[in-house]
Amino acid sequence: MDNQRNLIIAVVLSAILLFGWDFAMRTYFPEDETPANMASREDAPSARADGAIDVGNGSAGIDAPQVVDVDTALASADRIIIDAPEILGSINPVGGRVDDIDLKTHRQTVEEDSGPIRLMSPAGTPGQHFAQFGWVGEGVALPGADTPWQVIAGDQLAQETPVTLGWDNGQGLSFALRFAIDEHYMLTVSQAVRNTGTGSVALRPYAFINRTSANASKSTWNVHSGPIAASGEGVNFDWDYDEVLEEGPVELGNGTDWVGFTDIYWLSALITQEGQGASGAFRSTGGETYRADLIYDPINVGAGQTVTRTTRLFAGAKESAVLSEYANQGVENFNLAIDWGWFRLIAWPMWQVLIFLFGLLGNFGLAIIGLTLIIRLLLFPIAQKQFHSMAQMRAVQPKMKALQERYKEDKPQLQQEMAKLYKEEKVNPLAGCLPIFIQIPIFFALYKVLLLAIEMRHEPFFGWLRDLSAPDPATILNLFGLLPFDPPGFLAIGVLAVLLGFTMWLQFKLNPAAMDPMQQQIFMIMPWVLMFVMAPFAAGLLLYWISNNVLTLAQQKYLYMRNPQLRMQMEKDREEKLRAAEREKADKAQE
Repeated sequence: MDNQRNLIIAVVLSAILLFGWDFAMRTYFPEDETPANMASREDAPSARADGAIDVGNGSAGIDAPQVVDVDTALASADRIIIDAPEILGSINPVGGRVDDIDLKTHRQTVEEDSGPIRLMSPAGTPGQHFAQFGWVGEGVALPGADTPWQVIAGDQLAQETPVTLGWDNGQGLSFALRFAIDEHYMLTVSQAVRNTGTGSVALRPYAFINRTSANASKSTWNVHSGPIAASGEGVNFDWDYDEVLEEGPVELGNGTDWVGFTDIYWLSALITQEGQGASGAFRSTGGETYRADLIYDPINVGAGQTVTRTTRLFAGAKESAVLSEYANQGVENFNLAIDWGWFRLIAWPMWQVLIFLFGLLGNFGLAIIGLTLIIRLLLFPIAQKQFHSMAQMRAVQPKMKALQERYKEDKPQLQQEMAKLYKEEKVNPLAGCLPIFIQIPIFFALYKVLLLAIEMRHEPFFGWLRDLSAPDPATILNLFGLLPFDPPGFLAIGVLAVLLGFTMWLQFKLNPAAMDPMQQQIFMIMPWVLMFVMAPFAAGLLLYWISNNVLTLAQQKYLYMRNPQLRMQMEKDREEKLRAAEREKADKAQE
């Protein structure tokens, strides 16, 4: 009766885990919704009465015109083409905005003929995301969101050919924006102002990135998506879009090195000119639009002087090698724009090994298997020590049972006698647990590496697995991809999920049986619960887990050969269980 009750409890707890997980994911991390209508409504830059800087909304207004599609928005101006090795797009001469960027080397879908990833889009489009550069001052005409800049040098922005835009306010100030781009995703924007008048002018150069959160990656408990900034104190992952909306403008203070917005795979960030003081801020600009501001300290432009501030704009993919390259060039902590989390010291080297194996093997799935093998080899001495401890514990089990029977009414004496037994037999009861605690951060770090690896995005393995960053498409309910529909997440049980459950079940079967019947039942059910829980995860993660299970099975077989006493004790325990089950069955038959 007790065993039946325990089994029912185990099933109920498993059901709660299974359906509760799916409910929590749908409730707290829902799928992206259709973007709300938005359009541009700008105010001129100005200094507010409280001394703060207002550089205009740069975002949608609730009573603005109807949302426009990207093609219409891009056809509305005489744009300056951007054609660099990894970026294709254009600059809007109205406002001098960088608001049209496609990433040439990253596709929208796994299909080879799908279009490139669109990172930046004009104001008023569903994917609104752009950067703007300007000046703040009082008592003087300044360029703003509606200013028509003139091309004064260059006709197309490329790696070898920069472009310069100019505008004259008719009051003795001439402004220029010079755009240059490198071989990756970095634009360098020089803001220059020349004073041809008779008196000095106080100005503050600024730059901001405006974007909608409607098409942003959803931030989760272990991967940040949203506002991001860096200063001398490190990289700030503290704020998400909802918090900025609820708590108002977030002032980052002076000393901001860079500021912007991050998705899981993409990043747009403004990088401060080295040696120049600048303040950063995040703010909501209405609806689902947000802004990341970078505002330089005030400058005095004397008569006949020209003053320049240079800000870099990164707009591209969070490729580890590229971010590290910029960090080596002086962009502080730029390699940490990838949210490695607590286990960065473990995760980052794993990432590097994974990328090396990918370059060596040419297949990301094989790289995952290779990395898993390397980790298992490194941890083999720990596993061997764990199995040796298990063998010792099994050897003293009969003596422990005798002590438990003898001193079952005297717990303090039982503890003393057990400690004495461990000392006499030279057994450390914690030795079997310690290796597990050592492995936990390693495997969690590897799990996060696979979540963040943009190199895994759209990478195939073999057969039906065309994208290791997406869930297994061959699920049982759609006849492994033959039927044209996608089952709900918690029912999308694919081939990899079944292999995961089966290999974990074999692993538990090979382990010594738990003495408590309740634990035995949970261990038998848990692999199939995890099969449901892990099924919606990326195929690459499941491939790693299956590979780890298979290597663990091989390792267990080998270690059982090296520890025959443990194998013999396991066989004896199983025989005792079978005899006990037969006796229980016979007793029920007699009743």
